[in-house]
Amino acid sequence: MSIERALNKRSNSACELCAATEKLSVYEVAPVTEVEEKNCILTCETCKTALNSLEDLDENHWRCLNDSMWSEFPAVQVTVWRLLYRLKYQKAAWANDLIDMIYLEEANIEWAELTGDHIDPSTKIIHKDCNGNILNNGDSVVLIQDLKVKGGGFTAKRGEGVHRISLVHDNANHIEGRVGDQHIVILTQYVKKTK
Repeated sequence: MSIERALNKRSNSACELCAATEKLSVYEVAPVTEVEEKNCILTCETCKTALNSLEDLDENHWRCLNDSMWSEFPAVQVTVWRLLYRLKYQKAAWANDLIDMIYLEEANIEWAELTGDHIDPSTKIIHKDCNGNILNNGDSVVLIQDLKVKGGGFTAKRGEGVHRISLVHDNANHIEGRVGDQHIVILTQYVKKTK
């Protein structure tokens, strides 16, 4: 059974965040190493657009989180938790009340914290590629020049792809990823985000 079919069955063909029934698609809850039903949710176009944007959220639309926060599925819980923190930092007072009520298992809290949505944006470290695009855990990038890998004994070639990167949490200029069979640290100024 395809992931989309499984999610449609699980959600009764409705967005797992706002319950809309039009223009539904699969949203992968970052970071994703393998695309599986357990780390995906079914979302409408409105919710998916907001999830992928760094713009302020429409508070009125997201009042639906009051219901979706009680979902039994960890991927939905993690997404709701992240959205509530984003709303909290937009000064949506009601989001604080829901944060106090939502319950996540310890492993799901760790998963939710990986994107840093719970950190005040004014103090958050933002990773950007050479063009100023914001990088997230799990993104794919391409090297924009040859890089001599210290201690690796090889040169990573320009145009080489690095998939499913990890952000270095305390340094906005560093990401980690695999080049060939080596796990290396790469300076963000030498990579370009791919779609």
